[in-house]
Amino acid sequence: MPSSNIVSVLKRGGLGVIPTDTLYGVVASAQNKKAVARLYHLRRKTEGKPFIILISSVSELVDFGVTLSLFEKEILKKVWPGKVSVVFPCPQKKFSYLHLGTQSLAFRFPRASKLISLLKKTGPLLAPSANPEGKPPATTITEAKNYFGSAVDFYVSAGKKREGKPSTLISFPEGKLKILRQGSVYINI
Repeated sequence: MPSSNIVSVLKRGGLGVIPTDTLYGVVASAQNKKAVARLYHLRRKTEGKPFIILISSVSELVDFGVTLSLFEKEILKKVWPGKVSVVFPCPQKKFSYLHLGTQSLAFRFPRASKLISLLKKTGPLLAPSANPEGKPPATTITEAKNYFGSAVDFYVSAGKKREGKPSTLISFPEGKLKILRQGSVYINI
C-alpha cells in the first residue's frame, strides 16, 4: 500500500500492522479516540497497561502535557532516538482514553528513518506489538494476518523481524532514573 494511503487510513481511524524499530506493531492514531478504542479491543489489552506512543520528535511530548526537567532532557539526549520507551506522568483527564486511569503515558522516539517519516505525516501513533495479549509477537506479516485477519485495515511487510526484544522501559520517579524493563537497549544506572 502506498505511503499516502497508509497516512489517510490512519488519520481516518484505521489500524495497520507495520514494522517498527523493534517488532511488528499494530498502529493507530494516538489522537483518534475511536481508533484507540478499536486497538484496545483488537489487542484485548489488560486494563491499567496503556500502549506505547511513537513520536517523531521530543517536542511532541508537549502535546500530551509533558514538561521535561533538565535531568530528563539530558537522559533523553542519550537514549533518543532509539529503542527506549519512557513513562511520564499524564494526569490530564482529556488523555484518559490513552492512559486508562494510570495517569501516565509511555513514549518512544524511534531511530528508523522510514518510521520517522511516517510519524511526521500521521502524528503520534500507538504501536503495541502485533499479537493478541498473551500470544508471542508476530515476526512476519503472515503471522500477523493469522492473528488479526481483516480486523486490521492494512499490512506492511519488511520480511522477518528478528529483533525479539521489546524496547527498554524507563521512568523518572522523584527526579531519578528508574529502569522498569531491560529490553533492546541495556541501561546501567
